[in-house]
Amino acid sequence: MAALSYVGRPFSSVEPELRAAGTPYQLERTRPVRDFFKTDERCLYVVRERKIPDGTLVLVLAASLQTSSEISS
Repeated sequence: MAALSYVGRPFSSVEPELRAAGTPYQLERTRPVRDFFKTDERCLYVVRERKIPDGTLVLVLAASLQTSSEISS
């Protein structure tokens, strides 16, 4: 199994690499089951990746959690 190369990175930096390489990809979203922590839907991170049999890379994206200073302002 190949090493994970996109997990933990912002999708905004991953997408140009995928397009430049001509890598087919699909996106899935994951969301917290509770809304205790506020999230920033504008800042998506890759939290999981897998390659399916047809060669498509499936990336699971999650919104960044906001810090307490961002919430209070």
